[in-house]
Amino acid sequence: MISVFRSGHFKVHSTIPALRQILKEYSLVSSHCRKHLLVSGCALISLLSGQGRDIPGIMDLSYEADSPLAPPVELLEQLARYDWPFQDGGQPQGSLPSTSFRKLSDQRGRPIFLQHSIPVMTEEMARNALLSFVNSRCCYGNRAAGELVIQDLRQQMLYRYRLETFSESRLSEWTFQPYTNHSVDGPTKGASPKPWDIKVHIPPMFQEETKKFQVPHSSLVKDCHKCQGRGRYKCSGCHGAGTMRCASCSGAKRKAKQSRRCQVCSGSGRKRCSTCSGRGNKNCAICKGEKKLLHFIQLVITWKNSLFEFVTEHHMNFPEELLVKVRGENIFKDENVMVYPIIDFPKQEISLASQRGIAEHSNALAGRSRVLQQRQTIELIPLTEVHYWYHGKTYVYYIYGLENKVYALDYPERYCCGCTII
Repeated sequence: MISVFRSGHFKVHSTIPALRQILKEYSLVSSHCRKHLLVSGCALISLLSGQGRDIPGIMDLSYEADSPLAPPVELLEQLARYDWPFQDGGQPQGSLPSTSFRKLSDQRGRPIFLQHSIPVMTEEMARNALLSFVNSRCCYGNRAAGELVIQDLRQQMLYRYRLETFSESRLSEWTFQPYTNHSVDGPTKGASPKPWDIKVHIPPMFQEETKKFQVPHSSLVKDCHKCQGRGRYKCSGCHGAGTMRCASCSGAKRKAKQSRRCQVCSGSGRKRCSTCSGRGNKNCAICKGEKKLLHFIQLVITWKNSLFEFVTEHHMNFPEELLVKVRGENIFKDENVMVYPIIDFPKQEISLASQRGIAEHSNALAGRSRVLQQRQTIELIPLTEVHYWYHGKTYVYYIYGLENKVYALDYPERYCCGCTII
């Protein structure tokens, strides 16, 4: 109902009853819609006073009302009643399909525990990682990396827990396009299906995508609200004249302190309007000159992959955000329509994170989206703190991830300011 009032257009058959109806409906709508409704009321009052009558010819856009998405009330009454969740109205999404609440099967696949083997960091590996990092930076010298003396290697194995929830949500919105006299799939051909009754192809799991579909039997045709069904409107540059005052001579036909006529306008003082090419009017940008618009309900389907991530503490002076960008050794994988929280994991932090992540996704998506698939994994991420000596001073750098990436904030041989590895 809110979308209807937002249109700002009402066709008046009887002015006094129509005004009473507007005032009656005004008390039923929310405050953020009343501004648009007042526009319609003012337009109706203008009609009562004899103002605002249609004048044959081209429309002047200076008196244009708000552009609606929804068709007027009398056309909406032609649609059969159904419960659609409208995006701009903030309405609930309606009932989700029963499959979204289905319980896990007894034949559910068991989680997979994977064997892992991460090598212990050696001095040679640590030096090679630093040399590789230094050689990839234009402003880092490799002399220090080759001559430094490694004093200590402190390696830790961090656990990274990830929960992915792949869900589908459906919303609808009024939209329109120019009507080109093609067949209209309107309410006379049947009732529109419910949102979750429309079958669509689901993209690969955990790959986000958004698609839009025209809802069957929801199309309605009305005059274009921009040009009032004329297909054209006055050019805003020349106000319909087709010509404009010459900018070179300011309309004087001759330039100042010159006796000869202006060469730009050939002495006429005016030149052809470049906005409308001298026609004085332009095709309506909304209906593309077709005069009518086809309004219909558009179903917007969004497949979203929600992510919950947790990494165990490491107690090192190392930025945690860098761990998100590296690969780890996968030691656990569990994938199903819905997954159970992990319990009794050696690291209690991981068990608690699993319970917290599943609860957060469940609360966030309940009643709004249909969960299609869930996947939870546990990875081992190596993190090594390297202490080394160079030219009488002690420094530290870090090696992290299976890629052996390096973070060296205080590398001693840098040739420009502000260069650090991220």
